[in-house]
Amino acid sequence: MEAADTIVCYACTQASTSVHMGAFSISLEERRVAQSFAIAPAGAGPQVILGIIAAVLLLVAAAVGRSALASRTARFEVSSSGLVLVGDWWGREIPREDLVADRARVVDLREERDLQPVARTFGTGLPGYGSGWFRLRNGEKALLYLTNQRRAVVVPTRLGYTILLSPRDPVGLVAALRDTPPGA
Repeated sequence: MEAADTIVCYACTQASTSVHMGAFSISLEERRVAQSFAIAPAGAGPQVILGIIAAVLLLVAAAVGRSALASRTARFEVSSSGLVLVGDWWGREIPREDLVADRARVVDLREERDLQPVARTFGTGLPGYGSGWFRLRNGEKALLYLTNQRRAVVVPTRLGYTILLSPRDPVGLVAALRDTPPGA
C-alpha cells in the first residue's frame, strides 16, 4: 500500500477511505448515523429583555431624530404676550413681564467668554447645535437654542436664567423684543 486518504463529508455524514496501490484504487465507504439534539427552549426572559432593549433604542433614536430636526426647524415668536420658543423638548412660552427685553442684544460668544455655555445640565448637545439647559462660564443657568456662536441673541429674564438663541435675523429679533408693546 502506498497511501491512505481519509475524506470526511460533513454534509452527508459519510466517510470515504481510498487505498491506492499502484494503478489500482479501492474505495471503502462507511455510513455514519448522526443524531441531532435541539436546545431546550428558554423561558420568556430573553424575549422580554430584547424587547425592552429594542424599545429603548427606538426611543433614543426618536429623541435624537427630533433634536436633529429641531436644529433646522426651531423658531422664535415674539408677540405682545411674550417670547415663544418652538423646537424640540425645551420649547416654551416666556411671558413678556418675565423678559428683560431692553437688555436683549446680539453677541459674539467667542468674544464674550462669560456667556459661553460650558456644561450641559439637561439638554441636547450635537455638533453645531445646543438646546436645553446649560451652565454658562459665568455660572448662570441658561436656556439655549444655539447654532451660531458668532451671532447669538442674549435675552435676560427675571426667572433666574438667561436665554441664548440663534435666529437667522438676530438684529430683527432684538428689535422685535424691544419694540413689541406688552399685551393685556
